[in-house]
Amino acid sequence: MTDVTLKSEYAEPVREVPFLLRVIWFFVFGWELTAAWILIAWLLNLTIIGLPLGLWMLDRVPQVLTLKSRSGMWVTNRKTGDTRFEGTHQTPFLLRAIYFLLIGWWFSLVWAIIAYVLCLTIIGAPLGIPMLQALPMITTLHRN
Repeated sequence: MTDVTLKSEYAEPVREVPFLLRVIWFFVFGWELTAAWILIAWLLNLTIIGLPLGLWMLDRVPQVLTLKSRSGMWVTNRKTGDTRFEGTHQTPFLLRAIYFLLIGWWFSLVWAIIAYVLCLTIIGAPLGIPMLQALPMITTLHRN
């Protein structure tokens, strides 16, 4: 007799938006919405109260720009039904906080402005889009 046991958890990959829809989103909404999104995020970052929301918004710039899904898996516990998102391993919080206070807050704004200007041109867009997708890493060392 074989012992059949079910795993207590199962993982489901994040679903990607079709490429054609992502391209249409970028040209119709993404590049304009991203400029407003970054501006609002940085205005929130100027206040202690708004800082968590501002950083959350900067971490989501790739999604706003091109509907790019976050890398990771949705893990569901079969017994309890609880679902959690498991992404990539992150740099320790203290190191990320020190980096943000010394470098990330000003460098990421310069980075975002340059990337956005590149996105406004056909020639610069292939460099500007990856730069904006790297904005979470530049701001707080957040890995997508």
